[in-house]
Amino acid sequence: MSQSDNPSSKGNGKKRNSLPPARSKGGGSKHGGARRKPDNAPASPGAAVRVAAARTLAPVLATKTSLNLDGLPSGVAGRDQGLYKALCFGVCRQLPRLDALAGKLLKSSFKAQDQDIHALLLLGLYQLLYMRIAPHAAVGETAGAARGLGKGWATGVLNACLRRFQREQEALEAEVDKDPAVALSHPQWLLDTFQRNWPDDWEAIAAANNAQAPMTLRVNVAAISREDYLAQLADAEIDAVACPFAEHGITLASACDVSALPGFEEGLVSVQDEAAQLAGQLLAPAVTAINPEGEGVRLLDACTAPGGKLADMLERFPALDATAIDIDGERLERVEETLERLELGAGVVCADASERDWWDGEAFDVILLDAPCSGSGVIRRHPDIKLLRRPNDIGDLARLQGKLLENLWGMLKPGGTLVYGTCSIITQENARVMDRFLAATPDAKAETIKADWGRVSGAGRQMLPQVNGHDGFYLAHITKAGA
Repeated sequence: MSQSDNPSSKGNGKKRNSLPPARSKGGGSKHGGARRKPDNAPASPGAAVRVAAARTLAPVLATKTSLNLDGLPSGVAGRDQGLYKALCFGVCRQLPRLDALAGKLLKSSFKAQDQDIHALLLLGLYQLLYMRIAPHAAVGETAGAARGLGKGWATGVLNACLRRFQREQEALEAEVDKDPAVALSHPQWLLDTFQRNWPDDWEAIAAANNAQAPMTLRVNVAAISREDYLAQLADAEIDAVACPFAEHGITLASACDVSALPGFEEGLVSVQDEAAQLAGQLLAPAVTAINPEGEGVRLLDACTAPGGKLADMLERFPALDATAIDIDGERLERVEETLERLELGAGVVCADASERDWWDGEAFDVILLDAPCSGSGVIRRHPDIKLLRRPNDIGDLARLQGKLLENLWGMLKPGGTLVYGTCSIITQENARVMDRFLAATPDAKAETIKADWGRVSGAGRQMLPQVNGHDGFYLAHITKAGA
């Protein structure tokens, strides 16, 4: 974080006169007689990180792409990586509210080619509302970032809008928050879906979606016990507690770079949410019942990427005969990297789990289907879902989930076990998919999940996202009739 971004208590201080809150048609204005900086002037460190954030957010705002924070953009110092990510994630989490406020400050919208300037306005509002950055830095560095984008004309517009917001903040917030979708920073259709599915919980779900997700680890118990790893974290002065539901899980008090985790490169631990860890915990008894070591047990992990659940099963049973498939070749590279770091082995295949052209014809003892879904249970980790997901996606996804279940069921041995999971909290993708499958599949039986996590939802259990706790996730346990 640059010096100008040092957090401080909020306070507007002495106000200055502002320009009219509209885009200038010319090349910018001179303020107080000062010489105008050229549009291509080198950006200060504080402005540079905002330039990078605006460039990252612009295509997301145009609904062209998902939010991608892999790697550090050029011009951003390593010490500012945390600020860069916090700005990008934060704007996406609060986008409906920030957009509504921006609409009150602008006389007309920016042109399509100026989405980066619109992103800067949202970034400035986010800093003033939700971050402990000094207001003068939030305004000055954000407006100055327009020059780093080669659009010096926008500095006056951004200054005027942000300073007007400082003066009229209370009234502007009250006005836009009359709309629940704005106040809760979710698209209306998604709030309606949450309220219909979870009438007593929908507001808490929205609040959890708008909070920062905790960093949760899965301990490789083949190499170290959870208790011993907690001791290593304490020695490294990293505060952490054992997860209440995942038997191998640990939640950190504050997120950190994985390079700071003791033994990460040696495979002692992986990053995985607590809810996701429960899939392996649910599937493990089926493997143990066949062979306590997992030897000779055929496991299929369908839609495996990024591979955390596969790694969990192989850590529990290194002798498993595991096959992992995913339709996304690029994401499979992450699976292979994970397996290599953990020194685990599996057959990794780029294939479509709704087809059979990849299958050798030998049935599997256990199948894990982590089905493609809306991601509505992990919005806090992927806040661009609010912008990119559409209402008609849910029906399409539910049909795909049913097709995957039907296809994979034919690959399961009689007496075998299938665990179905999604990171969704929408019943159309979960309980209703399972209800239809069970009604159409006479040899499928839903097993009661006896657990203290989540709640009963159709044939499975549903977890809702928890502030400082697990993500939203659905799991169902099905067995196939026969020997």
